Amino acid sequence: MTAQLIDGKAIALKVRQDAAAEVAAMLAAGKPKPGLATVLVGENPASQVYVSSKQKACAELGMESFGYKLPASATQEEVEGLVRNLNADPKVNGILVQLPLPSHLDEEKVLGAISIEKDVDGFHPLNIGRLAQKGRDPLFVPCTPFGCIFLLEQMGVTLEGCNAVVLGRSNIVGMPAALLLVRKNATVTICHSKTKDLPGVVRQADVLIAAIGKAEMVRGDWVKPGAAVIDVGINRIEDLNAPKGTRLVGDVCFDEVKDVAGCITPVPGGVGPMTIAMLMRNTVRAAKIALGE
Repeated sequence: MTAQLIDGKAIALKVRQDAAAEVAAMLAAGKPKPGLATVLVGENPASQVYVSSKQKACAELGMESFGYKLPASATQEEVEGLVRNLNADPKVNGILVQLPLPSHLDEEKVLGAISIEKDVDGFHPLNIGRLAQKGRDPLFVPCTPFGCIFLLEQMGVTLEGCNAVVLGRSNIVGMPAALLLVRKNATVTICHSKTKDLPGVVRQADVLIAAIGKAEMVRGDWVKPGAAVIDVGINRIEDLNAPKGTRLVGDVCFDEVKDVAGCITPVPGGVGPMTIAMLMRNTVRAAKIALGE
């Protein structure tokens, strides 16, 4: 294997340890515990797992966790009303509305109802708008893209002046990741289903962030030798040799790309652990903002 493995578990652990140390220092100074409120609408099994893991992380770091569950039939007014109540609660520093929401709800309005000072997921339209504007700074940025850039910087990857390709243009990962790379003075290309000669465009990347949602789409001959590859994808594929008959893979064909890239994230164990770590970091920051620090 020629590529250096980017150990997301180890890097995320360090972020969480730093956040825990900040929480301990706040408590030692007589300040209140940082608090994160999670809002889960409906019974989506994956969302339930994600919310549970976020609540567990809060407990491990010495933070307060407030969980709110609404039925899938909840109205727009009920969801937004809960968010407004959490905005007014001084014990709550961060509010996370678990996505996706049931289809009858207006996601943008719900996210827009969150106080910008408590938008630890970074999806408030004002935070995203500031991220997209030169000379403006968001209070928070989305956790998964934040984690991707953090991994690259921890590995010593030079972003300024590099050719960066983002594969995927979702609101949750692709677009904010591209905006963050622009802020690092990279030259950024965003690829999607309409991109012509996709392999040829990807092959120009010094840095590749793959977030397209297609199992092992990026092949070894798509990647520039020595490139830094961040694989955001999580896909379950059939594998009769695996204990459960399936296994998790990314959007990158790891076995091929590891022989070409300079460094690469595994799946699992790469980007995944960073998402919750950056959420914890954002929540501590939100608590400090509430204290006027």
